[in-house]
Amino acid sequence: MTTENTTIRLTTAQAIIRWLSNQFIEIDGQEMRVCGGGFGIFGHGNVTCLGEALNGVREELPLYRGQNEQSMGFAAAGYAKQWLRQRFMFCTASAGPGTANLLTAAGLAHANRLPMLLLCGDTFLTRLPDPVLQQMENYNDPTFGVNDAFKPVVRYWDRISHPAQVIQSLPNALATMLDPADCGPAFLGLPQDVQGWTYDYPEKFFAKKVHRIRRQSPDAAEIADAAAMLATAKRPMIIAGGGVQYSQAATELTAFAEKHCIPVVETIAGRANMLATHPLNIGPIGVTGSDSANAIAEKADVILAVGTRLQDFTTGSWTAFDQDAQFLSINAARHDAGKHMSLPVVGDAKLSLTALDSELEMKTPTQWVTFAQEERKKWDAYVADNVSHGNRPNSYAQAIGVVNELCDARDRVVAAAGGLPAEVTANWRTLDIGTVDVEFGFSCMGYEIAGAWGARIAQAEREPEQDTITFCGDGSYLMLNSDIYSSVLSQKKMIVLVLDNGGFAVINKLQNNTGNESFNNLLEDCPTIPEAFGVDFTAHAASMGATAEKVATPAELAEAFKRAKASDKTYVIVMDVDPYEGWTTEGHAWWEVGTPHITEDDSVREAHIEWEASRVKQRRGV
Repeated sequence: MTTENTTIRLTTAQAIIRWLSNQFIEIDGQEMRVCGGGFGIFGHGNVTCLGEALNGVREELPLYRGQNEQSMGFAAAGYAKQWLRQRFMFCTASAGPGTANLLTAAGLAHANRLPMLLLCGDTFLTRLPDPVLQQMENYNDPTFGVNDAFKPVVRYWDRISHPAQVIQSLPNALATMLDPADCGPAFLGLPQDVQGWTYDYPEKFFAKKVHRIRRQSPDAAEIADAAAMLATAKRPMIIAGGGVQYSQAATELTAFAEKHCIPVVETIAGRANMLATHPLNIGPIGVTGSDSANAIAEKADVILAVGTRLQDFTTGSWTAFDQDAQFLSINAARHDAGKHMSLPVVGDAKLSLTALDSELEMKTPTQWVTFAQEERKKWDAYVADNVSHGNRPNSYAQAIGVVNELCDARDRVVAAAGGLPAEVTANWRTLDIGTVDVEFGFSCMGYEIAGAWGARIAQAEREPEQDTITFCGDGSYLMLNSDIYSSVLSQKKMIVLVLDNGGFAVINKLQNNTGNESFNNLLEDCPTIPEAFGVDFTAHAASMGATAEKVATPAELAEAFKRAKASDKTYVIVMDVDPYEGWTTEGHAWWEVGTPHITEDDSVREAHIEWEASRVKQRRGV
């Protein structure tokens, strides 16, 4: 019988894991653990105590063995995205370099507002054995170490210096990860000695608890102000961001747009908020956007931004809009709702759109909607030609078109860094809501495969019959590919498209577009490479247990993709693409890039002048 004063003696590590295993969330009427398990690589900093605790909950909190700590973090991010931030995974790494390898993944999760719990080894609190293996010694502050580097890239940070602290720290960390406004990674530094220390914990601390994601109602006055602003609009536009999906507000967004006849454009994170065929979906906006979305953006007089942080790729570094356009932002985070003097509505997207709809009577003039739809028709025609194949070099767009044609509507598509995020954003036609994950908040090379593995783990929990498909360049593959092996080991099938253009081709393109000669990006342009050669990606992937094949053309890719769909294990398809020809050349907004103000190179000087010529359109913070 548990009484008010009943206690149980546990180590710090055991208490953390027992508490985690008893935290639940209600999703669609079903209770499940809010923590789906974890990714771990053991070392001396976490194996003896945290490892012992985890071994006892193999079923409740499955632990996936990682190959690289950074990729574990990427996988946790992919998992959280697939679950719309309603569930998360933890990552555990040893003290020193193991933990340091998670820094980039924490940055990705922070930028993308994704929950992730980092349980990382730390130096001994007693300092009796100092200096220990892998310890960074700070001569002036012995409390300052590698783990302090996480403070700028997490939303919650704590170092557990006494076993009783977890009674406060764990609920605070979870509250942060589940908060719509503050959502992001939480970090707990676990000194190696403290992990094994014991404490008499109140048993009721470990009682089952069911959590729910808070939906913040908007302020009535802010809704009234928003309705008044929208009522004046002659050329309104909605920018739909990733927050629409996290709020599960896609239905409300569509209904709001339909009722008031407002054209909708999507951010990179907001891809798949609306079906490609919806008449009010005018396309993706911004630097990697569409001519159609950017055409209406530069003419819109009132812009309703929903669930977006208005990143530079969305705003064209703030050149995509008319100088006199008014912004109205719905966002759960106050920080995002007020950007660039937006009229803020701080609140949940679903509740805010519903409240705004009830206050608003306006209907957009037919002429504006017709203009937007005509622009979308032109863009659709361009994309159809862009993804076609036949008498021109292989391209990213062609590969995207092949997969788009043959995949199932509920298959999940993943992309991250290099040229593929732009090509997927511009050319992919959404077949179902919430099926696209283009990680461009932190734009991390290596997320493509690792993030897809995490997404597939989550997908298998609800839609095991579907596939996770990831587009990966050769540069990203070489940076982080080991989770092909992880996916085979864990029997979490992925389809990996490796598109080989002989180096970092999209940065080579930027280099050339700014007047610079090709240097150190394509393998053939590296002066320290006497004789360039490519990697046999097929053999490499096969060595990690995947089924792999190389194709020569998009037509062959189509047949290989059918075989991949039929396969029951990870399937890698490799195709060479041209590094110079075949890029999507339409749809781009201006992007601010630092170019040399002084140079002896005429082409660089001319490119600088041409690049800077568009700065006159930039909104200066208003």
